[in-house]
Amino acid sequence: MGKIRHWFRRARDLKSDIYVFLLAYRDSRVPWQAKLLAAMVVVYAFSPLDIVSDFIPLFGYLDDLLLIPLGMRQAMRMIPPPVLEEYRLKAQLRGRKNRAIGVATGLIILFLIMLIIMVINPLVRLPG
Repeated sequence: MGKIRHWFRRARDLKSDIYVFLLAYRDSRVPWQAKLLAAMVVVYAFSPLDIVSDFIPLFGYLDDLLLIPLGMRQAMRMIPPPVLEEYRLKAQLRGRKNRAIGVATGLIILFLIMLIIMVINPLVRLPG
């Protein structure tokens, strides 16, 4: 169970780091080299073109598992620490806000489903 939590946390951190890159890309305090590397990593992550094709068994995703985290780590090192901390905090606050919106949306959808069932149920008569 601990490994599963670890991977979920890593996925959440990855999502947060991509948002940090977006914020850092727009900041004038970040060197252009860091902006370029961050942009290249994000584009490569979402690009359908890879160095090694994903169709090759076992090796297809190896470049994604190596190049993207290494590129992200290097880009993070190039961003000035005060700027990085500022944007990590903003990303963390954004994540909390998104979870609250997700819970509220889920409750509204559940309420609407229950309302539809209550309206439709009396109208449906089973033969018998």
